[in-house]
Amino acid sequence: MELITDPEKIQNKSFEIIEEVLQGRELPEKEREIVYRIVHATADFDISEVTVFSENAVEEGRKALEKGARIITDVNMLRSGVSTRLSDDLGYSVECFIADEDVRNKAEDAGITRSMMAMRKAAEKTGESIYVIGNAPTALIELINLVRAGKADPALIIGTPVGLVGAAEAKNELEKLAAPHITIRGKKGGTAAAAAAINALIYL
Repeated sequence: MELITDPEKIQNKSFEIIEEVLQGRELPEKEREIVYRIVHATADFDISEVTVFSENAVEEGRKALEKGARIITDVNMLRSGVSTRLSDDLGYSVECFIADEDVRNKAEDAGITRSMMAMRKAAEKTGESIYVIGNAPTALIELINLVRAGKADPALIIGTPVGLVGAAEAKNELEKLAAPHITIRGKKGGTAAAAAAINALIYL
């Protein structure tokens, strides 16, 4: 067996395979780029059928990035996966509050998850923001509640938490929001999918 070891060739071959498998699915060019990146990150072709975009989600996300948006993630693993190569050019930052001591203490006092309290802390700051949630359904539900209460106004929500409990329900609620969003219906998703989506948006 001849193994490809050149990183560029591996990526090119991967996208050739994705293009061949998904060529029958009609998508706007920018949405297609994001879907392809998610498929590449998850090796799951079926995920393309359940990845959905609200109207103008990509355009609103790009506008926010170009205004120097704060990219807020639910977990540090996702924060580490967000590319910062263009952060100086676009002016965006990447933040995650889940490990902050005040978040931990307040979450314990309130009897809620740290990811929920981290969303509350993130919403205290004003300005352009993009929320990227790939791990915790409770973080997404909390953000949705903050939006509905008028306490958060994200330019874009990328909500792709994975899980058997609460993930599908949280993403279903996200689709009901007027806020621009990108999500993956059902139980599938995850941190890799969320990172792929935001990175594709950054490099559009």
